[in-house]
Amino acid sequence: MQTFGAQLPLWTTFPFAGLLLCIAILPLAAPHFWESNRNKGVVAAVLALPVVLYFPATFGATGVHQLLESAGDYVSFILLLGSLFVITGGIHVSGSLSGTPLLNTALLAAGGLIANLIGTTGASALLVRPLLRANEPRARKAHIIVFFIFIVSNCGGLLLPLGDPPLFLGLLKGVPFTWTLGLWRQWLFVNATLLVIFNGWDQVVFDREAREQEGSHLEQVMRHVPVRIQGKRNFLFLIGIVATIYAAGSGLGTGGAAWPVGLREGLMLAISSAAWRATHHEHRRSNNFSFGPIVEVAVLFAGIFVTMTPALLLLNARASELGLREPWQFFWAAGTLSSFLDNAPTYLTFAAAAGGLHGVPLEGRYLAALLAKGSVTKELLEAISTGAVFMGANSYIGNGPNFMVKAIAEENGVTMPSFFGYMAYSCGILLPLFVIVTFVLFR
Repeated sequence: MQTFGAQLPLWTTFPFAGLLLCIAILPLAAPHFWESNRNKGVVAAVLALPVVLYFPATFGATGVHQLLESAGDYVSFILLLGSLFVITGGIHVSGSLSGTPLLNTALLAAGGLIANLIGTTGASALLVRPLLRANEPRARKAHIIVFFIFIVSNCGGLLLPLGDPPLFLGLLKGVPFTWTLGLWRQWLFVNATLLVIFNGWDQVVFDREAREQEGSHLEQVMRHVPVRIQGKRNFLFLIGIVATIYAAGSGLGTGGAAWPVGLREGLMLAISSAAWRATHHEHRRSNNFSFGPIVEVAVLFAGIFVTMTPALLLLNARASELGLREPWQFFWAAGTLSSFLDNAPTYLTFAAAAGGLHGVPLEGRYLAALLAKGSVTKELLEAISTGAVFMGANSYIGNGPNFMVKAIAEENGVTMPSFFGYMAYSCGILLPLFVIVTFVLFR
């Protein structure tokens, strides 16, 4: 009997490809049109409609079930991002830091560490505004935000399952909470290398600006007032979100079983609503807070979650035909798809393929059974985890925080690279680094 994914025709992946092309091309071809979140919503809805109509019409209740599963994943995804966005938006770092290369590097390093505790989304939302304020006097700062996305929004969150959505899904499927700490070599090598490259790059740009502005530049950048954190109570709400994710993933209160549907999401909504009411409006106003960036993410990813459903199902059904056997192959396969698909379901797809190779049925917390098979399967899951997390940085749509940070930066007057412009950065910096990772750690 054919699996559901094996019954899908190839054309069902076309809407997803079309949406990716729109995200890549329309900001360049029709920038005024693409500025509107309403227009983004129209494009996403038009491309999602064929999938929404085809699944129920062709597969009946099974098709509806698949769409509802995608909808559930989307709700969990956007509630997590939205909760962290709202809570961190009420934490205002008053005063100003000095936007020097050394301080910028230190801030990115701190973000890479914090991402493991409050997630790449939480760390991105918390630190991007102070980083933007610190560098406000500087003329060229797009590269700073690009490296921020590389490190804080992606590569930094590898050490704990709270750090990035793929690892959180792994926790739900049986990966022990501390298992990802074993990926410290990959985390240290990639993030340390990126910080060294960034510091050198930023120093060159900083020195060029100083020459162009005839000595006044350094004084402007160094001018600051003492830093003060306002809205500290919101850290308690952040802890509440982190505790909810950990408890749900560990099955606390349910004997290790999954929580009832909607409980985790309801708690996140309740916590973020409480944070919204408890936060002084002045703190959000000082952060130039608006819902525009998270609305943009919500609109685009609604279309992405629907249209990528058949693509993931087809991939899952034909995983055995891909010829994947070695850790380095899983690293690049999971990473390549994570660059353009959401990295969380991509992680599960290749984890399922690894389970199939070693006779592990996809039942319950099956990744615990996969790890119990020994060092070979451990290496496969290490490669899948690392590829999904790291290569989510390869494009704006590889990980949810990427688009959010881009939108916040643009809202604050930073001219960010286009879809392809950003990929010029990632292809020139990240891909050679990942090739080195392949030979050093996955051969």
